[in-house]
Formats: sequence, C-alpha cells, structure tokens
Amino acid sequence: MFDAEPLNRRADVGAVLVTGGAGYIGSHVAKALAAAGRRVVVLDNLSNGHRGSVRWGELVVADVHDVARVRETIRRHEVSAVMHFAASLLVAESVRDPIGYYANNVGGGLAVLEAMVGESVSRFVFSSTAAVYGEPVETPVTENHPTCPISAYGETKLAVERALAHFERAYGTRSVALRYFNAAGADPDGELGEEHRVEVHLIPRAVEAALGGPALQVFGDDYPTPDGTCLRDYVHVSDLARAHLLALQHLESEGASGSYNLGIGKPFSVRDVISSVERVSGRRVPAQRVPRRQGDPGVLFASSERIRTEFGWRPEFVDLDGIVETAWAWRRAHPHGYQEEAVR
Repeated sequence: MFDAEPLNRRADVGAVLVTGGAGYIGSHVAKALAAAGRRVVVLDNLSNGHRGSVRWGELVVADVHDVARVRETIRRHEVSAVMHFAASLLVAESVRDPIGYYANNVGGGLAVLEAMVGESVSRFVFSSTAAVYGEPVETPVTENHPTCPISAYGETKLAVERALAHFERAYGTRSVALRYFNAAGADPDGELGEEHRVEVHLIPRAVEAALGGPALQVFGDDYPTPDGTCLRDYVHVSDLARAHLLALQHLESEGASGSYNLGIGKPFSVRDVISSVERVSGRRVPAQRVPRRQGDPGVLFASSERIRTEFGWRPEFVDLDGIVETAWAWRRAHPHGYQEEAVR
C-alpha cells in the first residue's frame, strides 16, 4: 500500500482505538496503523461494518454510545489515542432522517469524547467531511471557506468539530479533523475494499453496473458544470489512511489541533467517472438520469495545501483511472464482498 514508517515510540504511546474500524475507511486505517507498528483495537457494532474486514488488531463488538464499554476498552488495551469513524454517512438519508443523524453522529461522537476524558486520553483524530462547507462560494475549497452545510450529515460532522475546541479548553483534548472529499478505491494489495450494505457511492455503483448490475442512476444532469453532472474530488482510501497516520504523529509530537482538507485538488464529473470505469473494465456502464438528490452541491473540490505543507502529505493516486482500477480489481476478486469470508 505504502512504505510505513514506525510511529512515535515514546513511553506514553499505547494502542490506537479505531471506532468504526470494521467499515470502509476505518479498516484501511487499521491496516496502515498495524503496518506502522502500532497496536490496534477496533470497536464496532457491525451495523454497517464487516467482521471480515477486521484483520489487524482485536475486534470489540460494542456501540460507541455505551460510554462504560468504551472506557473499559480504553483501560484494558492501554489506549493512548482514538480515531473516530463510527458515524452515519449518507447525505440524502440525512436529509430525510435528521433525528437519526444527530443521535448517531453527534451523540456517538460526544460519547466517545466523554469516554476519552474519563480515561485521560487526549489525542483524537476525527473523520470529518467536505460536506461541512455546503455549496461552495469559491473553488478549490480551502479550510478558511465558510462552513454552511446543506445537509444534516454535514451539520452533524460540523457540530462535533465545533465541540472539539471546547473539549480542548476544558479537558486538554487535542484533535485533528480530516475533512474528506470523496473517498474512493480499494486497498492496492487486494485485502480490503468498499462494501456498504446500501451502496450510494458513485464508483462502486458504476462498477456494479458494468458487471451487469442495475443501471447507474445519474442524479441530475442540469448542474452548472461543463457536462451538467456534479463535479467531485476523489481521494484514494490508502492516501486517506496515510493522512491519518500523519495526523496521529502530529498529535503525539504535541502538535496543535486543527482541521485539514483531504482531496487531490482536481474535480471529475459523473460522466468522467463513467468513462473511466468503461476504460478500466472494457465494458459499457448503462446509466439513467434521475432527479437531483437534496443536499448535493454541484461542484466540490479541495485545496489540500495546508496538510501538504504542515504534515508533508502527498496523495499517491492522482489519476482517476488509477483509483478506479483498484476498485475494479477488488470487486472482480470479491464478487460477494466480505460475505464469502463470513461463511468460510
């Protein structure tokens, strides 16, 4: 995946608790942590994650809202840092169900932070999102862009980010919030991939369509973009994982709290993605236009200059076809996802 360097080995550096570590991004981060020589503990209720994706570190099946259980896990495994991925992540669903999103994303995030405070753990890496920005007033979007979410998903992530400053003042909790643009692709080693129980992400849906699944739904083709479809910034999941390691190193070196964008800085349209999947697969991607989804901005792509400058992060996957190739390879090798592993 990438050449891992050992993380800080100071005496106060213990295990890393990865909440939601059985999910797509969390599992890739767990692998990267283990490759860097860190002890990993995954805490996941498996409502959306997959037991088969937890191959690095112990799995604790529990809910992040159970503060007592999270505290006990922190104590038992001598955890010194937490990476928090356990959250609901569907924009359109959040528009329909803001109650559920506030309960899970804000309530769950605060529960994890409460457990950390109770056990005197002060390093927190937060899985945030570009959805905190809402409809961009300028692109590429920098971290100084106004935060005006247009979905409950974005609002709930921003609510946790805003809480972090108060936790630092009151309890000394230092944090890095990583604002992903569109996570994409799969582990280049072929050990992990993207599988959601309800798949809404564009690249895996386009891959499924190419493999004979349902026609790809294109949510609107009347946006003010060159081809009428949404423009997005796709960042490979392995590059995201490496950013989390750099964020942890920063906190363990007593670095300051902050928020950082993660993207490659180049937008691709829905039609660009369809063309890429067709090139990589050699197959046609059947598609049909459907109405726009609520909460979707027309254009969203990143400036990641801050994390490049401060952490030295550089994405290794900067070509759309390269990202799509890893997603295609995973799905071809795992036609039933993690299900086949569960029955072995």
